[in-house]
Amino acid sequence: MTYVGWIFAILAALVLVVAFFVGSRQRSLGHRVGSFECSVVPVGPSHPAPVKGIAHYGVGRLDWWRRWSLSPRPAESWSRGALEVVSRDLVEGDDEQYVVRCSYQGDELVLIMSVQAYAGLTSWLESAPPSSHGAVA
Repeated sequence: MTYVGWIFAILAALVLVVAFFVGSRQRSLGHRVGSFECSVVPVGPSHPAPVKGIAHYGVGRLDWWRRWSLSPRPAESWSRGALEVVSRDLVEGDDEQYVVRCSYQGDELVLIMSVQAYAGLTSWLESAPPSSHGAVA
């Protein structure tokens, strides 16, 4: 095999390994009990596109992983006691998705999730001990 052939073979093997790990990670995250698809909308003047990901309910927090990442740690983690739903609206043209506006430690947080995931989120927030959380809108 020539030098170019070896380089091509090594690059192909690396691409396959990365694809395997990304697929394995997504399957692992998506099949956990308490996981749901959830996009995060970066808040700011430029209003970039939502970043797709998978959220997972923890004991006292909501963890969120970017869909296309190899990181074993969540990209974001929000404490249950500091997360409050402010409003929810249907995504324009889609009656199966909500835009959920939240307040987290005084900052705005915008999530996009299915109607079923929203029901789960509000139930999870409301089931917290009474002294640790406010009302859900």
